[in-house]
Amino acid sequence: MTSTIALKEVAYEQPLADSEGAVCSTKHAWARVPPEPSQAERAELKARICRLLKEKNAVMVSHYYVHPDLQDLAEETGGIVSDSLEMARFGRDHPAQTLVVSGVRFMGETAKILSPEKTVLMPDLDATCSLDLGCPVEEFSAFCDQHPDRAVVVYANTSAAVKARADWLVTSSCALEIVAALKAAGQKILWAPDRHLGAYIQRETGADMVFWNGACIVHDEFKALELELLKQEHPQAKVLVHPESPAEVVALADAVGSTSAILKAAREMDAAEFIVATDNGMMHKLRTLNPGKTFYEAPTAGNSATCKSCAHCPWMAMNGLADVARVLETGANAIQVDTALIPRARQPIDRMLAFTAALKSGQSTAGLVPHLGAA
Repeated sequence: MTSTIALKEVAYEQPLADSEGAVCSTKHAWARVPPEPSQAERAELKARICRLLKEKNAVMVSHYYVHPDLQDLAEETGGIVSDSLEMARFGRDHPAQTLVVSGVRFMGETAKILSPEKTVLMPDLDATCSLDLGCPVEEFSAFCDQHPDRAVVVYANTSAAVKARADWLVTSSCALEIVAALKAAGQKILWAPDRHLGAYIQRETGADMVFWNGACIVHDEFKALELELLKQEHPQAKVLVHPESPAEVVALADAVGSTSAILKAAREMDAAEFIVATDNGMMHKLRTLNPGKTFYEAPTAGNSATCKSCAHCPWMAMNGLADVARVLETGANAIQVDTALIPRARQPIDRMLAFTAALKSGQSTAGLVPHLGAA
């Protein structure tokens, strides 16, 4: 039996930059957010999904930012909860023929690039990303053409077409090492799309970089002044910050890093309280893995705003149990990537995977990064 759920529209408006009292520079975004199922509906949906995963030879891969139901169910059924590249790599290596990707569109595309022979389904194909939307391939290609002497390094949060225009792909967990290696090889860098992450990497490595002017609508909203006030309320709390946040917020951090680095810091740091500046979808995993610790959301707005913290991606919120069940039953929402793009889009991903594998195994990465002028 299938069910249809009503969807509500959620708008994120951008006040004019010069508006009196403007506190938020969030770009216009929208999302269809599924209503919370009742306890009985949740149990029925989970049971149906478990049955369908077996019938369809499918596995769930979920991002840390989606609803806790989807995180828990992925792990309970042999899938994974992780960041975008680990999700795609897990899907590539898993024997399942169908991947159900709970996240945003670029994650589904990346999974398809690494597993073109598999079916990749998503709960909602309209779930996207401000970094992806803010980096259209035509304009980005023109920007690259203006800087032909630079290695093109793009963040995972980009379309397949943008990846195909890049030399290297990075995630927030390996960007520092890859950019440092490129610098050591004498290469100058064109970075896209997140300007905050790029600026952080430039400060840490001293690399010669030019930036595409993009930002995540969630991380861009963290406020240093409000974070300092929250620190005064919780003086024992350690501050964990994702480097997609503004520089003045990063400067207040006790630990800066990717989602996996934030999880590691929360587990290993000698503290019982933490203030976390990343998407609040992370709170579920942080609290699950650290039951004796307290986590506070870093503030995304100021005193004149209607909320103190609303740090959640509107598109991540579009993923829900009912749509997972629907796409498994019908095969709807299959991700398609132009087959002509796949080999070129895969090249920067494979370079990153080879580099990170060498790092993990303690091998030299020197031969993986050609020096300037090398063929």
